[in-house]
Formats: sequence, C-alpha cells, structure tokens
Amino acid sequence: MKERKIIKQYIQNNKLNIEKIMEDFTPYIYTIISNKNLALKEEDIEEIISDVYVAIWKNRTNLDKNKEMSAYIGGITNNIFCKKIRKLKNEIDIDDYKNNLYDIESVETKVENTEKSDLVINEINNMKQEDKTIFISYYYHSKSIKQIAKEINISEEKVKSRLFRIRRKLKKVLERRGYNYG
Repeated sequence: MKERKIIKQYIQNNKLNIEKIMEDFTPYIYTIISNKNLALKEEDIEEIISDVYVAIWKNRTNLDKNKEMSAYIGGITNNIFCKKIRKLKNEIDIDDYKNNLYDIESVETKVENTEKSDLVINEINNMKQEDKTIFISYYYHSKSIKQIAKEINISEEKVKSRLFRIRRKLKKVLERRGYNYG
C-alpha cells in the first residue's frame, strides 16, 4: 500500500520544504493534467505545475498539517487547470482553432467536469477519515470492497453501506449546484 504523505511531513523547522514537495508530487500533478485529455501545449502544462507550487507557497501558513498532501495538491491542480482552460478559451483565435482542432464545446465540457471534480474533492476532504479512506480506496485506487473491508477492519456490508451514503451525499451536493442526474 502506498505511504500516505501528510502535509506536516513537509514542514521542517517550521518551514515548508517546497523542494521536497516538488520532488514528490510533480509527476502526480503532471498525471492529473494529462488525464484531462486536452491538447495542452507542454509550456501550458509546465505553467500549471509552477502555478500549483506558487499557490502552495502563498498558502503555506494556512495549511491543515494533518491533511494528505496529495488531496490538497489534487484540489489546487484542478482549480488552476480550470482557470487556465478559461483563459485559453478566451485567447483562442481562429487560426489556433483551425490548426489545433480546438473544440470549444469540448473545453466547456472539460471545465464543467473539472468544476464537478472540485466539488467532489472538497466534499471528500471534509469527510470523516474512515469514509474518505473507503471512497478513495474504492474509486481512486480501484480496490475491491472485500480488500477495503479487510484493510480497515470492518464488514463488507458496512463498506457497501458507506459507499452508498457517500454517493448519495455527493449526488445531492452536485444537484444543489445545478448538475442534474435525472
């Protein structure tokens, strides 16, 4: 099982070790951006990655030291990615559109999906630790219900029940924000 990296692990002598964060999480950030499947230029990806580290540095005094660094970085990355897409959408000229086959509807869909992801990530970050572990293990690490139950020492039925409640809660949050799943 992958070691959990808590924010306080990156604080030494009351200072945030941004170099260690960059070393540990640059591939993770790159993967998040790459999985969005947009035809971003390499310099845009590098700019997003740099902006993530600037945001972490600017907010270093407000970090919840007991949170997982990957969840925090994932949320920041999605927010900055969304802003970058909005900016690119406003800067596209007709030649870029023709040459890069940039589909505005696709960008809008990606932005909407990113906004949904941000809502879900925010809700996940506010969950009880056990619920968060169950959700992340099942949906992000593709672990089986049986495997999760064994790892956190609860019944499979309890894992299923928690997943159901979490999904229902997330659906309500998304519906309150105008996303409908009739």
